[in-house]
Parts: sequence; structure tokens; C-alpha cells
Amino acid sequence: MTPGTDASRRPLAVAPVIRVAVVDDHRLVLDGIAAHLRFRHPDLQVVATETSWVGLLSHPEFPVDVVVLDLGLGDDIAVETKIRALTTAGVRSVVMSRHAGAISAQSAIQAGALAFVPKTDDAAQLVQAIRSAAEGVRYRADSTGGSEGTGATGAAPGLGRQELRALMLYATGRTVREVAELMSTTEETVKSYLKRARRKYRAMGVDLGTRPLLRRHAIREGWVDSE
Repeated sequence: MTPGTDASRRPLAVAPVIRVAVVDDHRLVLDGIAAHLRFRHPDLQVVATETSWVGLLSHPEFPVDVVVLDLGLGDDIAVETKIRALTTAGVRSVVMSRHAGAISAQSAIQAGALAFVPKTDDAAQLVQAIRSAAEGVRYRADSTGGSEGTGATGAAPGLGRQELRALMLYATGRTVREVAELMSTTEETVKSYLKRARRKYRAMGVDLGTRPLLRRHAIREGWVDSE
């Protein structure tokens, strides 16, 4: 062996970090999952923990790589709408539920989630589900029938991460100034993001040029509720 090529001296490969957000309306469950992931799995970086859907979309770290989403959040937004919004944002989703029935699992997977994990399962199943989802591979916990090797589905509109976030925040009724503060940037930059995002949607035949049009689109996409 040539000097200096000893395998023991080669740097070890480092697993890529997966940015994770956890959404559950029960704070104890939320904190427990976040603590487990943070302290036992260094490749899973929990950057957001939220008790509501709107809180997730407003979080400064959104979009993330994978969202762990409670199927039964106490709001009026259908899980199908939420998962579609995540897919549009380029985010992979893992759905949890108290109910381990086949109907619940099938509903989540058909909506576009890449994994369904019953809350009665152990944490190892959730960790495997997150890692599989990050790779775009569908996964089902042992209690729901194993894994599936099909890739993620759903088309993204071609928006950049910041363009999409600016549009989502602006759709909630915030001013350009408020969006700029949340994004830690200038008002001119936000205006540029919004202009580019609207132009890309217009090229797809979707007019978001006014507040009412944007609001209706945001409700359809699940960015905001209908109230």
C-alpha cells in the first residue's frame, strides 16, 4: 500500500443532515418526539416544532426537508390539502396518527405522504420513515404493511424557496413590511420575490395579481384556513 493511503487515516463519510419540522397539537407529544430526534439521531436536525398548521407555514425555517405531521390536528384543513401544499413547497411528509387502521394509512399515502406511522409504534419506525421520506422513498411502518419503493409524486410550480415562503406569508394578510421582518430581509427583496412568484404562476395560467385572487389560491392550497 502506498504511504499515506492507509484506510484507517481516511476521513469517515458524514451522513447528510435532514432538516425536520414536527407538527402536533399535543405539546407533550411534540416535545417528546423532538427530544428523541435531537439527542439520539444527529443526522435529523429538528428546526421547527409547531402546534398548528399555520404556525408551520409561518416558521422562519420553512420549507424544511421533511415534516412529521399529525393526521388529527384540530383545524378545518383537510390532510390532503396540507400534504399537497407541502409537496408544492418541495417538502416530503410523514404522517402520524393515533389510529393505526388501514383506512387512515391509505388516505395519507394516497394524498401524497411518503410515510404513515401510528403513534402506537416505537420511535425507530418514525426515524426510518423520516430517512426514507428524505430520500423520496415511500415507507410504511411494520404495523401498516412495510415499505414501498416508489418515489415521491407531485409537481412543484418552479418557485424558489424564498419566493414560495414570501408568497405564503403574504397570502396570510401580512404586509410586505411584516413579511420582510419575518424573513429577515428588506421590503424591496420581498417585493421582488412576490413579483417573480406571481409571474411564474401567471405563466402556468394562474393569476395571483390581486389580494382576493391570492387569498382564494392560498385557501385551495392549504396555506391558510377559510375563516
